[in-house]
Amino acid sequence: MPPKKKNIDFEQSLGTLEGLVNRMEQGDMTLEESLQAFESGIALTRECQARLAAAELQVNKLIEVQGNVSLEPFDSEEGDA
Repeated sequence: MPPKKKNIDFEQSLGTLEGLVNRMEQGDMTLEESLQAFESGIALTRECQARLAAAELQVNKLIEVQGNVSLEPFDSEEGDA
């Protein structure tokens, strides 16, 4: 039986991704290090996207009312005005 993949926290993955981007932007990495960081970044991005999609599905289930789903657009700038 293959080992289970660790369920890494979304915030931890996002923080790791931000760290990789910062290191790459500094320009101090070798080509090999940059390629490895890029590959890791792609994997982290996909993982974060999957976690966000799962969270969206969970939210959709929670707002289901009497068998009907009432979706409303989320305006993230609403509180910023």
